[in-house]
Amino acid sequence: MKKFGLLLFLAIMMAAGCKNVERYSPEDEALRKEIGQMLLVGFRGTELDEEHHIVRDIRDYNIGGVILFEYDVPSQSRPRNISSPGQLKNLCSYLQGVAGGTLLIGIDQEGGMVTRLKQNYGFPYFASAASMSAAGTDSARYYARLTASTLAEAGINLNFAPCVDVNINPQCPVIGKIGRSFGESADRVAEFASIWVEEQQRQGVTACLKHFPGHGSSKKDTHLGLADVSDTWQPSELEVYRMLLRRSDIRMVMTTHVFNAKLDNVYPATLSKATLNGLLRDSLGFDGVVITDDMAMGAMTQQYEYEDMLRLAIMAGADMLCISNNGAKYDDDVVPRTVDMIYNMVKEGKIDIERIHESAARVARLKSLYLAPVDRG
Repeated sequence: MKKFGLLLFLAIMMAAGCKNVERYSPEDEALRKEIGQMLLVGFRGTELDEEHHIVRDIRDYNIGGVILFEYDVPSQSRPRNISSPGQLKNLCSYLQGVAGGTLLIGIDQEGGMVTRLKQNYGFPYFASAASMSAAGTDSARYYARLTASTLAEAGINLNFAPCVDVNINPQCPVIGKIGRSFGESADRVAEFASIWVEEQQRQGVTACLKHFPGHGSSKKDTHLGLADVSDTWQPSELEVYRMLLRRSDIRMVMTTHVFNAKLDNVYPATLSKATLNGLLRDSLGFDGVVITDDMAMGAMTQQYEYEDMLRLAIMAGADMLCISNNGAKYDDDVVPRTVDMIYNMVKEGKIDIERIHESAARVARLKSLYLAPVDRG
């Protein structure tokens, strides 16, 4: 009787497994994998094992990348992902092993106030953009090179830097006031940002310009809520992108969630087709990867339902969605939930499938430049 019960249990499990495998057609499985490539996701943990949800997300949902933090906002505690150089290197190695060497591992390492690799964890001192600018281009090159080598040694291949916001409002709580801008003119910002792009990408770390089309004139912090720059935004904030995008090596641009009625009187930049597709793609000619700023920020979550912001961002032209999982709450299942939402919206005709194909192709092209699959012998 026990043997019969065991056989029955195995038969049920096999049937359930077959049903799960056959749930999607090969075409739909391929679509879901492309959707996964559009996600860059945060997680908790300085060490991982097979049971961790981010391992599942890499293997089963094919996510394109992860983002690392040293501080966990929901629990107001640290460390989140970073505690020492050796630990960080082991973590990144493990992640790439799960992904077969094709994972974007991103971080915000600008220097100054936006430093995830802190001295008390055993990392070097990293100066702010404002300090580098005051000291001159040699200082910028030194810190850009130091940042790139430190990230490359750890196994981090994507840095959300340089910040190219022009310091229009020195009291901007999230840019000027905390020293994140290289200067008050587009020329100066572009000069220093170019150094950062060169030094990072020379060492295999993808640079990402941010925050398009400009956050430097803001009076408010988009982490906390809506920031309307309609009356403060200046053309020089866009000119810096026009200057930098003349380079052939700009691979990624991050959007900002600011609302700017001069560019779109309905949607903030991240959700604006006029801003991303019309201005960044068509007018400025950028064909690299467009990634959103964190979708967990107050400027998004206080104004839009999650499903709506996903749909609007993708249809506006975003190729990757930054989902930090480091906002008001933490969700182990944010990836399966997000993939299902996007997949269902594609099947319902709410999201054009060509947008998915287009974005996945851009992500693949970026990875082909900086990543090589692990030879498993």
